[in-house]
Amino acid sequence: MEQERRWPVISALGVVQILSWGSSFYLLGVLAAPIAQETGWPLSWIVGGLSAGLLVAGLVSPRVGRTIAQHGGRPVLAFSALVMALGLGVLASAPNLPVFLAAWLLIGLGMGTGLYDPAFATLGRLYGAQARSAIATLTLWGGFASTASWPFSALLVDKVGWRGTCLAYAALQITVSLPLILRLIPAFRAEAPIDLTPKIGRPVLSPRERRAFFAMAAILVLGGTVMTMISVHLLTLLQARAVPLASAVAFGALIGPSQVAARVIEMTGRGRHHPLWTLTAAMALVALGVGLLALDLPVVGLALVLYGAGNGIYSIARGTVPLSLFGPERYAPLLGLLARPGLMAQAAAPLLGAFVLTHGGAEALFALLATLALANVALVGALWRYR
Repeated sequence: MEQERRWPVISALGVVQILSWGSSFYLLGVLAAPIAQETGWPLSWIVGGLSAGLLVAGLVSPRVGRTIAQHGGRPVLAFSALVMALGLGVLASAPNLPVFLAAWLLIGLGMGTGLYDPAFATLGRLYGAQARSAIATLTLWGGFASTASWPFSALLVDKVGWRGTCLAYAALQITVSLPLILRLIPAFRAEAPIDLTPKIGRPVLSPRERRAFFAMAAILVLGGTVMTMISVHLLTLLQARAVPLASAVAFGALIGPSQVAARVIEMTGRGRHHPLWTLTAAMALVALGVGLLALDLPVVGLALVLYGAGNGIYSIARGTVPLSLFGPERYAPLLGLLARPGLMAQAAAPLLGAFVLTHGGAEALFALLATLALANVALVGALWRYR
């Protein structure tokens, strides 16, 4: 019966996640070119809007985690839907580039209060130590975000233009996401106070836990950097290896199904293994996939399937490992603190990747990605010491 009562909550959060990712992180994947074509604004500045949004999301994430710890996730997620709708409305009406970028600051606030980390924290506060299966199921929903949002955005752009597309997503936030949050996400009342230091509002950690925290934060930074660089620069990297554009797009399309398939396999384990095994497998698969690409072996499809599988279960591990290491009571505020450096790394990653491509070429960027991925495997090995 307990599992049955979870399904409406997880399903509601799943739909909210698909709409939130589609309204923010994946939005410019389809809209950037039409915006540049209509407005004449530089494409780099248009794409830079997402970096600005990720930066804001990183800045607010610790406060978001503490708020969820004290008041539950429903008010935070509801705020996300409202502020994301407002940002999309401003984006749709932006008369110039400064207003466009300002709109992304609002959308970034919505990202920081409504994407995976706040959703994971919400489930952690609702279900405590039993939240692992709920987090895994939610990532399965999230795996369809790009699959659903990119064709939908392309259809809308063709019918109503990029401004109309932004308005449509704003309307979906108000008419779909907000009612689902308010009606199906339970209110939460803490039965015991969270162990927070009075001055800075951070959970108290032992020296051993502090080392584990910093190791996990470093893993999230490197993992987010690799993921974002590949998301932004994959087609350019493959074409530099003489892969035709059509083939590069086809290869890139393998990542999404691989992510979902790996998450399904992880869920069949029903939590019988420690989450650190999931994180270890994730980083090993990512390193293997990126390494095969860097070595320029004729196995591009296999490399991207391995990378996609690792990235898929990495999304689960980033939510379940902190829950296992630090416990449910401190989970929400610690997840907020962990999210900040990772989101900031994602904000900087496209610019760093572009710099390396410009000054060192594709081979230099492949080498950097492989180095970061291997370093993450080593960091996971260090994290096992603090289990």
